[in-house]
Amino acid sequence: MGIAYIGDRFVGKTHLALELANPESNYVKVTYPAYNILKSELYSQEKEETISTNEITKIRQLDLQVQLPSGKKNLTLDWIDSSGENWRESWQQQNPQKWQIFLDTLKQSEGILLILSPYREIITVGNPEEFITHQQWCNRFERWGQFFQAQCPKLRHLLLCLNKADLFCDTQKEAKLLGYSPNGSELNWQQRNDHVFKRYFTPIKQQIRELNKNTEINSVRCFITTIKERRLLELPWLYLGTYLGY
Repeated sequence: MGIAYIGDRFVGKTHLALELANPESNYVKVTYPAYNILKSELYSQEKEETISTNEITKIRQLDLQVQLPSGKKNLTLDWIDSSGENWRESWQQQNPQKWQIFLDTLKQSEGILLILSPYREIITVGNPEEFITHQQWCNRFERWGQFFQAQCPKLRHLLLCLNKADLFCDTQKEAKLLGYSPNGSELNWQQRNDHVFKRYFTPIKQQIRELNKNTEINSVRCFITTIKERRLLELPWLYLGTYLGY
């Protein structure tokens, strides 16, 4: 069983992973590597920002423990630490061995977290011009869908995480509704998915339906994430722990 963590360029993958490892957690803890080690590798104190990755440097392993109603479960994550250049055909041709390592990791993955940037038209805070348009976003996901169908034969759980939720919604309100408790939550996983899908993912509803229909994936699940609201940040990992933890 494998879980992979991937996404587009400049989408905030590094910052999300680093914040997940923050010891001030609720129900998800990164047990390896230690937070201070990750932070020393991934965060520039001088610039007060995460360090950009110029190429695939390594596939980092993160071990997580999640607290579920049935008890604690463990997850092992393959984080493909990449700038996103590996999705360019020219890069793949120039780096065939690195590209093959990337493919081999994903081919063995039962669960994949795909971190997506919000699109321009949904942004309500900051400068929308910094983001791709609605149509570009849909086109990009179409390519993702084709990739998963062609290259990920063991994939059973695909989690779509629309990141930087603090730029397009009231995260406290959404966290209150979607939030998780091992002692019982207001919504179950299907209800959480339905809410997020209808509110934020309808532009790609047809592609999601095609993935569910034409692949061996048991479920495509939709989430919103942000480093500024721990309850939303932890939800994808709690979901994976529920279905893939050991």
